[in-house]
Amino acid sequence: MDLTEHYHQLYKKSTEAISKGNYKLDSQINNTADSRFGITLLIRPSEKVKSNIQLFLNELKAIEPEQYYYPDSDIHITIMSIISCYEGFTLDEINIQEYIDIIQQSLVVLDKIKIEFKGITASPSAVMVQGFPTDESLNDFREKLRENFKKSTLQQSIDNRYSIATAHSTVSRFQEKLQNPEKLIEVMEEFRDYNFGEFTVENLELVYNDWYQREENTIHLAEFMI
Repeated sequence: MDLTEHYHQLYKKSTEAISKGNYKLDSQINNTADSRFGITLLIRPSEKVKSNIQLFLNELKAIEPEQYYYPDSDIHITIMSIISCYEGFTLDEINIQEYIDIIQQSLVVLDKIKIEFKGITASPSAVMVQGFPTDESLNDFREKLRENFKKSTLQQSIDNRYSIATAHSTVSRFQEKLQNPEKLIEVMEEFRDYNFGEFTVENLELVYNDWYQREENTIHLAEFMI
């Protein structure tokens, strides 16, 4: 996949939708009864990158204070949604160690992952920071995970919704009617090619999480040093 073109097309279609009022609101963010949970293997960006992301979010907050903004603790890159969030899923349904073992086996193909966060894109319901792996390490690792999990009999939903190929971070979601969509797009344009920084991934996290990866609802299952 050409990530640059993918992000560009997503941004173009989404900003057109936003400007026409065809954006989508997330009605579940403040629903305390939301029971959608799953298991995710993820990366946390460096502190420097997260600091730069918060500078961008502060600009958005000044225009659209009523939207949902991710705190540092929740910002992440999804490597693989192993069990996509669904209503009622709990950890007692699986043997966590079996999942850890498959991830450990898959790590044999992984050297180092470097990711450059540059520019922003959007969907009709969210704003994302664009991530660009500097080589094929992340893609190779994802393919090995797919291969090993599909050979197993474990509960998993890898690629059921879509085949993940990006390295973006969702940083804001629309939860209320936009007050000033034109100004919002202006700020997004200012950060369209902004360099948020590059970092080398030092560890991966396996977590039990809600739909929004909120820290207070996350259970840390394992850490993998690379």
